[in-house]
Amino acid sequence: MSSPLIVYRTGNDLDLNEVIALYEASTLGKRRPMQDRARMQAMLQHANLVITAWADAQLVGISRALSDFAFVTYLSDLAVHRDFQKQGIGKELIRQTQLVGGPHAKVILLAAPAAEQYYPHIGFSHHPQAWMLSGDALVK
Repeated sequence: MSSPLIVYRTGNDLDLNEVIALYEASTLGKRRPMQDRARMQAMLQHANLVITAWADAQLVGISRALSDFAFVTYLSDLAVHRDFQKQGIGKELIRQTQLVGGPHAKVILLAAPAAEQYYPHIGFSHHPQAWMLSGDALVK
């Protein structure tokens, strides 16, 4: 049996239930506020660069990013349904994000622990200068 044709689309006008189901069917759901639907909706609504992967009518992948479309694109979420992993969908979502985000824009991300070894394999370089301030902490 052959794999279904994967179609890629741009835009964040998506059904929140489908997005949440995808996050739950990938490793990303463990690190996102899945029970807070309003927050999940805001995350989706305010992302200005969203690429999705579809197998027929099923959402099987998403790249959710913030971009200035010139200098930098922050890839905040990359999720592929576990039944569709290892088929190049994540790699193509990143490639599509690069194309739409601008030919010279850097792509920056924070790797999930399970995917930390994946990114160097596809061309990303590690930058130890990154810093993170927790969402519930204020600058001192």
